[in-house]
Amino acid sequence: MTTATRTQSPTELDRLLDDHYAAEVAGDLDALLATFSDEVEHDVVGNAEVSHGTEAVAAFYRGLLADLAFDDITRVRRYHGADFVVDESVVHARAIGTPFGLPGGGREIRFRLLHVFEVRDGRITRENAWIDLASVLAQLAR
Repeated sequence: MTTATRTQSPTELDRLLDDHYAAEVAGDLDALLATFSDEVEHDVVGNAEVSHGTEAVAAFYRGLLADLAFDDITRVRRYHGADFVVDESVVHARAIGTPFGLPGGGREIRFRLLHVFEVRDGRITRENAWIDLASVLAQLAR
């Protein structure tokens, strides 16, 4: 038996992603994980592996939040589909750990971020992130 899924409106999709980003900025792992489905696939381009399920995603975000303190994630543009969102944002953060393997020293960094989110029943089922790593590396290498 198949279960019908309800298509999300652009307003509902925006609310979900805004909640997701707000949790990142707040460093609230529980609120962040609440935006994901239990079977989430989390893929950050350039990482050696794709995370599957909330436990693996929680481990990823524990590391990320230990390395970066997010000050703001500013939306540049967002495109909505029936069950997906393409989101372009600019991240403002402080490198408090060793993001991407480089000592952060508490320095402020700014970088572009592109996401493709897939959504079902009001939760993120897949997050695919593309980070402007060249910009991050240039800022942290100084």
